[in-house]
Parts: sequence; structure tokens; C-alpha cells
Amino acid sequence: MSASQNTPLAGVIFDMDGVLCDSEAIMAQAACRMFAETYRVTVRPEDFAPFAGTGENRYLGGVAAQYGIDWQLERDKARAYAIYLEMIVGRLAPLPGVVDFVAHCRGRGLKLAVATSADLVKMEGNLREIGLPAATFDVCLTGSDVLHKKPDPEIFLAAARRLGVPSPACLVVEDAPNGVRAAKAAGSRCLGLTTSFAPGILRDAGADWIAADLAAVPAEVYALLGAR
Repeated sequence: MSASQNTPLAGVIFDMDGVLCDSEAIMAQAACRMFAETYRVTVRPEDFAPFAGTGENRYLGGVAAQYGIDWQLERDKARAYAIYLEMIVGRLAPLPGVVDFVAHCRGRGLKLAVATSADLVKMEGNLREIGLPAATFDVCLTGSDVLHKKPDPEIFLAAARRLGVPSPACLVVEDAPNGVRAAKAAGSRCLGLTTSFAPGILRDAGADWIAADLAAVPAEVYALLGAR
């Protein structure tokens, strides 16, 4: 499935971490605290890097396995989130350009969605803290809403379906190569933000456009927004 670069866009689907906000460092700190207080094991923030964007089950479970910890998924995840939600208060902010870009898209009549691998409690906490609560968007999907994680296109196909917008008429905004691959597999166009990975990595994954953040969206993307 492919989309013409010149087809007007009718919907925008945002990944969350690295696109709307940058919470990975805080989540890693919260997870370190959870492992320290629960298991008396010192893990490092950098241990979580390979599992970023895969959902908290894998994010925490991957590090638990690395350290030989027989962890309890639901209990430990709930504790990590409780610590995290305390830590983000007053610390988490929208990334550059986010508020203005969302307002621009809304003003042009586009349908808006968030599609993140994170759990619901993290998504709601993040969006609330950056001043764009879930109600800002027409659709919000989390990792628990799909069976297959990125680079599988399931979450973006589901978001487009719930928006009532064909996938080729959706722009997906992503910061990770697996997310870019998922967007392209869904038949959508993709704006890759270099908040987490170098431009070449996102381009090789298939991103149609590259920008530093949502304050630097290319003019050709703006030309397609709300042009229907």
C-alpha cells in the first residue's frame, strides 16, 4: 500500500515519547528506583535504552532478565508508574513546536490521534502534564490496544480506522525507526523527528520527511495539511 506524496492529508497520528514529549530519561530513573527499593538491585538508566519504545512490559522485563531478577509484572510496573507520575510533575514539558502544530492541525480540520506503545496510565499522565490531555485528540491508542507492536503497522492501521480516515491520507509523526517502518507498512506518509535518532537512520527506515522537531516541520508538509 503506498500513498502519493501529493495526496492531501486528512489525519495526523502522533507517537508520544520523542514526538510530543521526552519522558524516557524520567521513566528510566523511576524504573531504577523501583528495582532498588523492591529488589535491592542497582540498575543503570542506560540499561533501558535497548527497550525504549517497546512498551513497559518489555522495557522493565528486559532489564529484569538482564539482571536475573524474577520480577512480578503487574505489581512492579504499577510501582514504577507510581514513582514516574510523581517525578514528572513540573518536569515534563511539550517538545518544541508541539502545542502550535497540534493547534494548527486542529484549526485546519484534521483528525488527530496519539498512538503509543506505552500503557494508558503513562500516556494520560504525560499528556496531562504537557497540557494536551487525551481529550485534545480524537483517538488515543496505547500498547494494550493492539496485539502486535511496532514495526508491525497494527497500531497505526487501528488509529486510522478509528479516525475514519484512510491510512494513505494520514501523516504519522515518529522518532524511531521501528515506528517509521510501522507507518510505512500501514501505507501512511511519515514525518521523522530527529529527537532520538540521526536523520540517516530515519531516512533508511522510510521516513518521507525529516525535521528536528515539530517547530521545524517542512513547508511541503504544511502545504498538505487540511488541503482537502
